Amino acid sequence: MTLIQLYILLYSFFGFTSQQGIKNPHRYLYVAVPGVRNYLEYGGHGLLVYDIDNGHKFIKRIVTQGLMEDDKPDNVKGIDVSLATQCVYITTVHKLQCISLLTEKSVWEKSFDKGCDRLSISPDGKEIYVPSFEKEDWYVLDAITGNLKQTVSPNSGSHNTIYGPNGKEVYLEGLKSPYLTVVNTKDINQKRQVGPFVNSIRPFTINGAQTRVFVNANELLGFEVGDLVQGNKIYSVTVNGYQKGPVKRHGCPSHGIALTPDETELWLADAFNQKIHIFSLDGDSPAIQKESIDLRDQPGWITFTQAGDYAYPSTGEVIDPKTKKIILTLQDENGIPVQSEKMLEIDFRDKKAVSAGDQFGIGRRK
Repeated sequence: MTLIQLYILLYSFFGFTSQQGIKNPHRYLYVAVPGVRNYLEYGGHGLLVYDIDNGHKFIKRIVTQGLMEDDKPDNVKGIDVSLATQCVYITTVHKLQCISLLTEKSVWEKSFDKGCDRLSISPDGKEIYVPSFEKEDWYVLDAITGNLKQTVSPNSGSHNTIYGPNGKEVYLEGLKSPYLTVVNTKDINQKRQVGPFVNSIRPFTINGAQTRVFVNANELLGFEVGDLVQGNKIYSVTVNGYQKGPVKRHGCPSHGIALTPDETELWLADAFNQKIHIFSLDGDSPAIQKESIDLRDQPGWITFTQAGDYAYPSTGEVIDPKTKKIILTLQDENGIPVQSEKMLEIDFRDKKAVSAGDQFGIGRRK
């Protein structure tokens, strides 16, 4: 029996405590770097931990693997966490790493011939979908061992992955396709598509009820909305008052999209203009453009805390979603500004991870 298997056995037996008077969980932000390509100037190499409930104070740097032959770190491609295994998982362009949240040591590391991209873990924490690096496959892995269970192959240029909150469907985005592939997690042979969208899909997010998808698309400064139930595109939104221009990374005007947890707003990245554009949402009524926030660099990703009290663009600012004001900017232990497209919230009680956010800015209304 492995250490992870032993922990799951104990975890399943004792479960989460629910007695009255137990202290509230404490929130931390886990930031994987290098999270902007393999650029070390944005925080170096490792897993940086910040205390959300203490002014986002820098706490520590956890050592991570993922070195290439020339001793330069691989690009980090994704981050997720399993409460069942009490581990955080990080993909680089070549490997998947499993790190214990208790010991902060590497449990295992797996290499993949076709590479890795942005992973997603099932709500029960036992299964991982890992896209190959812009190729045809998604690997379906056991979260305890990292062993391959099966492979899904939409042949779409595998890139981003969201495991649905209800655990029944997983959403696969390939950067070579205008369609989103939806897979039945109980029978991977049952697949369907949503779209087509105006161009190849890039970052995307979904609402908590898993009825709507919000996508970035190549060449679009804006976003499109799709019906996850019927499988069609509903409408398209173009940002008003701003022009497209050259971007540093991703080759996409809007690369980064997120819903506030209450799903009343959509936040959209605009790389060329170095802004986040905010839209109000009201059911299926067309989104209304409200305001914009200036950032210090070109954004490529956005996510939120579970409570929705902080927003995190990849450029490292911490923003109050109510006031739309920048509160602070993330720095490492040496005072160097940190940027990353791969971060999420993990909440602890008595050294045990008891809940976690997500890297995608998924809506949380059911």
